[in-house]
Amino acid sequence: MGKVSGFVRLMRPINCAIMGFAVFVGAVLAYPQFSSFNWSGILYGFLTGFMLTAASMTINDYYDRAIDAINEPYRPIPSGTVSSGEALAFVAVLSVMGFVFAYFTSVLCLVVASVSWVVMVTYVTVGKRSGLPGNFLVSTCVAIPFIYGSIIVLNAVPLSVLLFTLMAFLSNTGREITKGIVDVQGDKAEGIKTLAVRYGEKSAAVVATLFYISAVSLTPFTWFLNLVSVWFIPLVLITDIGLVACSTLLLRDFSRENARKIKKLVLYLFVIGLLAYLVGVPR
Repeated sequence: MGKVSGFVRLMRPINCAIMGFAVFVGAVLAYPQFSSFNWSGILYGFLTGFMLTAASMTINDYYDRAIDAINEPYRPIPSGTVSSGEALAFVAVLSVMGFVFAYFTSVLCLVVASVSWVVMVTYVTVGKRSGLPGNFLVSTCVAIPFIYGSIIVLNAVPLSVLLFTLMAFLSNTGREITKGIVDVQGDKAEGIKTLAVRYGEKSAAVVATLFYISAVSLTPFTWFLNLVSVWFIPLVLITDIGLVACSTLLLRDFSRENARKIKKLVLYLFVIGLLAYLVGVPR
């Protein structure tokens, strides 16, 4: 059971489920009349997002094993629960499964899934050490599922999806920079040039805040462009107010412990934001 639990922890199922759900949200944003969806395609899309996210989480832990030995020694690989070789084999299995589900959806979906996988591997093997450019690569992977869901139902990407994709990109970049504050000790030891390592935790907190606020500032455009209904407002207000509050708290206290709390809270705010767009799309 210990090894099985280790593989599950490598995957980070909550993150994987969020990415799979993001595919569904992208589909609803593109085509709100989801009662007429091809639900098998949506299911394959969810599983594609889930499996490829699990692969990305696992390979990230593989390359981060030295850093995690300092920052997160209880993680499956540094703790010895899962060996490095087993982790790589797990990545291969998850990736193949993700590609198979993408192929079952459409050839175009397989192409998009492949591009996402390449971006993910580029980040883990090369981009991570670059700091902010690496953060952008991660945010690209987070944003792609919305585009993927749109392609499933329309073979196109309408304005509503593009706008939400941009908000997801900006807010996740803020979260990645916040994570850099959490991991500053291990990143510094491994020569990873995050903003927190290069310019200090305070400067990183300021830049993270700018990205959070940029994402929040785009929210009114969805209303002004008649892309959402009144049901969108209550939930998105929770997300927006939460992000502003997180920004304020991070600026006041940019310690590793506080940044860790904010990183987790922002993930929950993402989920509420997804729900806001899901229930708020005019039908």
